[in-house]
This record gives sequence, structure tokens and C-alpha cells, in this order.
Amino acid sequence: MSAKRQVALLRGINLGRNKRIAMADLRKLVEGLGYEEVRTHLQSGNVVFTTADSPARAAKAIEGELDAKLGMDVRVLIRTDRELAGVVERNPLGDVMTDPTRLFVTFLSAKPDARRVRGIDPSKFVPDVFRAGDREVYVWCPNGYAGTKLTQAFWENQLGLTGTARNWRTVTRLLELARD
Repeated sequence: MSAKRQVALLRGINLGRNKRIAMADLRKLVEGLGYEEVRTHLQSGNVVFTTADSPARAAKAIEGELDAKLGMDVRVLIRTDRELAGVVERNPLGDVMTDPTRLFVTFLSAKPDARRVRGIDPSKFVPDVFRAGDREVYVWCPNGYAGTKLTQAFWENQLGLTGTARNWRTVTRLLELARD
């Protein structure tokens, strides 16, 4: 298998006092796995790297190292640069987005069950809007993420999957870093 650019999205680190890790330490940890061209973005657990490992194998390796070296139980979701490009290209809420910091993508550990998604009544969340994608949910929060009920925890609970959210600006920046 040839080496591919991948983006690791760590769930729940550096939020308040929970699971603190410096990005320099995170880079070293990922480099220690033999992954190359490792870059981090922001303090919220975004790592771009190159490896021949499959995304599933890379996620397990990073999770294992976080546990072994730092004693942290952290879920890691990975998208290849192509998958992340697809998330950006398929954005179904581009026509309503007026501020990229208020559009969020909740990345999911697997494709959600369509019946579970259909069971969520969009009218209960107005003015917020959501659209399910392949392994992600796009959420437009015109009043900000702090005021929405459509959080990562909501999607995890409703869909029975692990999720981690990033704002649109972060998603597009991660794609840029993956393509550098």
C-alpha cells in the first residue's frame, strides 16, 4: 500500500482540564509511530500525517500510543485527504452558511443508520439546521455552537456512534494542510 495523507481527529482532548496534551508532544507521539510529515492544527487534537497504514490501523495505533504513553483513553477518527476533500465538496449547507465559524461538521465513526437520522425532527432545532452526510453530520448554528442542541454529544446519543466536531474553518484548513 502506498503512503497517503491522513487527518486524525482526536475526540475530547484539551477541553477545559480534560485530557491535556501539548501539540508538540502529540506530534512526537505520532512521529514515534513512524508516520511522516506530521503537522498539528490548533490545540484541539488535529493531526495531519503521511503513512502507508490504513486509516483504521492508524487510528488504533494512535489510540494505543495515547493510552500507553499518556494514560489517555481517546477515540481517534481518521479521514484520508480524499475523504476530507469529499466532505468539503459535498457541503449541503453552503447556501445557508454566512459565517464559517458557525458551520460545524460532526465526524462520525461509521455511516449512521438512515432510520435513526430520519427519526430526528429538524423543526425542533430551528434556527439550527442539519444534514447528514456519509460519515458526518453538517450543522449550521447561526447563534453559535454553545447555543445549539445539535452537539457532538447529541449525535453520539441519537446515532449510537462516536463523533467529534470541527468548525468549517478548521475543516477547510485541515484539508489545506493535508494537501501541502
